[in-house]
Amino acid sequence: MANTTVEQILKLKKQRNAVILAHNYQRGEVQDIADFVGDSLELSQKAATTDADVIVFCGVHFMAETASILNPRKTVLLPDAGAGCPMADMITAEQLRQKKKELPNATVVTYINSSAAVKAESDYCCTSANGVKVVSSIDSKEILFVPDQYLGDFISKKTGKQMHLWPGYCPTHVKILPEDIIVRKKEYPHAKVVVHPECRPDVIALADEALSTSGMIRYAAREDVQELIVGTEIEIVHRLTKENPGKKFIAASKKAVCPNMKKITLEKILDSLETLTPEVKVPEAIRVKALVPVERMLEIV
Repeated sequence: MANTTVEQILKLKKQRNAVILAHNYQRGEVQDIADFVGDSLELSQKAATTDADVIVFCGVHFMAETASILNPRKTVLLPDAGAGCPMADMITAEQLRQKKKELPNATVVTYINSSAAVKAESDYCCTSANGVKVVSSIDSKEILFVPDQYLGDFISKKTGKQMHLWPGYCPTHVKILPEDIIVRKKEYPHAKVVVHPECRPDVIALADEALSTSGMIRYAAREDVQELIVGTEIEIVHRLTKENPGKKFIAASKKAVCPNMKKITLEKILDSLETLTPEVKVPEAIRVKALVPVERMLEIV
C-alpha cells in the first residue's frame, strides 16, 4: 500500500509541478518522499526560491503561511489543516499591538513560530538557526522578543542584549528535563549532547551545544562525533541515522513528540495533491506587512 501511495504521489507531483517540503520533525516516511527536508530557516529559503507551481508543506500551519507570504501567486498546501503550533497560538496580533504600546521604543523580533498576523506587527523575524545573528545586527537598545521566552533567553545570553521576553514556550521542548540529560549521559558517557535552544535554560546548561535542527545535523556529521544525545523532537533521529550510518543517536527524552508534526501522512499528501486542498493563503493586507520582517530575516542570513 505504502509503495503504491508513494508512486501516486510522485506521479501527481510531476503533473502538478509541485515541490514537497518537509520539516525535520515530520514522520520518517514523509521525510523520505520530500524534495527537501530542513529546519524553518532552510524551508523558508527554499520556499522563497522554488519555481514550482504548488508547494506541499509538510510541517505546521505557520510554516505554510510563511511560504504563502513569500509566494502569493503559488498554491501552498498543508496536507492536514489541523497541524498547528501551540507556541504560535500563545500570542495574538492584538496582544502584540498592546505590548508595543507599553514598549514604544522597542524593536520587535518575532520567532518564525508565529502567525502571519503577528509577523505583520513585527520589525524582524528570526529562526532558532539565525536568531543570534538577527538580534546582533539590530542597532537598538530595547528589543521585544516574541513568543518563545526560552529562545529569547538563549539569544539574550549570546548577544548580551537586554530583551523583553513574551512568556511563550514549545510544549514539546519543555518536556525535556535536566534529569533526562543526566540519565542519558550516565548511559552513554562518551556521547556528545546537543539540545534545541527552545529547551529550558537548565537543560541548555548541561549540553555541549544548543543548536537548531540544521545545526544538529551539521554537528552530527563531524568526524569526532560517534554518539550523540539529541535534545529535540525525536523524529530528527530518523534523518540523523539515515545520513550518518554507523553512528549512534539517542533521543534525550521519548516524551519529546510534537503531535501536530505527526498529523501529516503519505495518504494526506496524496489527497492534498489530488484535490489541491487544504490551501493556505495569507490575506494580502497581512501578507504585505508580514513580508517585510521575513525578507529582513532572509537578507541577514
